[in-house]
Amino acid sequence: MAIKYAKRMEKMGASEIRELLKLTARPEIISFAGGLPAPELFPVEAMKEVSKKVLEEGGQKALQYSTTEGFLPLREKIVERMKKFDINAQPDDILMLSGSQQGLDFAGRIFLNPGDVVVCESPSYLGAINAFKAYECNFVEVDTDDHGMVMEDLERKLAETPEAKMIYVIPDFQNPTGKTWSVQRRKELVEIANKYDLPIVEDNPYGELRFEGEIPPSVKAFDTEDRVIFLGTFSKTFAPGMRLGWVYAPHEILERFIFVKQAADLQTSTISQMEINKFMEMYDFDAHVEKIKEVYGKRRDLMINTMKENFPEEITFTYPEGGLFTWVQLPEALNAKEMMVKALEKQVAYVPGGSFFPNGGRENAFRLNYSNMPDEKIVEGIKRLAEVIKEELGK
Repeated sequence: MAIKYAKRMEKMGASEIRELLKLTARPEIISFAGGLPAPELFPVEAMKEVSKKVLEEGGQKALQYSTTEGFLPLREKIVERMKKFDINAQPDDILMLSGSQQGLDFAGRIFLNPGDVVVCESPSYLGAINAFKAYECNFVEVDTDDHGMVMEDLERKLAETPEAKMIYVIPDFQNPTGKTWSVQRRKELVEIANKYDLPIVEDNPYGELRFEGEIPPSVKAFDTEDRVIFLGTFSKTFAPGMRLGWVYAPHEILERFIFVKQAADLQTSTISQMEINKFMEMYDFDAHVEKIKEVYGKRRDLMINTMKENFPEEITFTYPEGGLFTWVQLPEALNAKEMMVKALEKQVAYVPGGSFFPNGGRENAFRLNYSNMPDEKIVEGIKRLAEVIKEELGK
């Protein structure tokens, strides 16, 4: 059969992470690969009561179509929660999404023509890279350090790239590195975006999961010209199966997100929105998040300490202040993608780092997730990885 597909399909392939998750679904594999929350922290029993309450009080409404913008009481609660990031919004500034991943796809649909350039951190989130690739764009990667995107490199590359159309960043516990931007870098990013008249997509799925220190102001908090688009989600603070996220954007931009949402799926699940709203009314959502932070913070410490004890001294890794990931840097001679085969033979998995560089060429790093595995598997999995690395180094 000679079916003719759209040209954009040439740039699209299966997500390496999603394909890895198929392998790591086997129960014998200790998986540090996915960005999966800990399932034992999902409030299953509470949600039984919540779901019953929603259906008893407004079952017909919960099962009906609703507005594209989303359930107003939930948007009101989101506005209150965003104050943690120094964002003062109104409910009408919020559009509910089917997960913040949908917001990335919509941003690509709204801003990108074939040949346009997305400017991003190097490395950056694979899910965003794949979402934007669907719109036949190119990428310019900006150097990063422990304080975030290097502004001198950003300015230089924007000056050289007139096709730049959008800047995409994850300032809090970045995926894949776990790093957090300094406040100064956030301010400077907005100043540079103003100079070059570019929108910024600020992706913030992990910001509430801070184990230590104070939550810094978001990039959006420094937005002086209505160009920052803020994406949030309940996937990491509640449950990813709910598929609930949101976008907060200036009115002119939000209108376009609404148009695209109407064309894509009309609206986000009514019953899911009503259920999470009811959970917030019946239970202490902040206490729920604190419980998640306590567990993840201990697992981060356990993973980092076990790596310190077992990894060769040539190996470096980040110490995230929150979120779900740490980033492991190998010597130049090692290839994390090739090493993954040997790791799987020892029944342990990670995500090779090359996938996070949209222009390729960087294979000597990998991402580890510490949120999903219980303590004993974290220790055992890291010890197995240490064995693999030592074998690769000839130790």
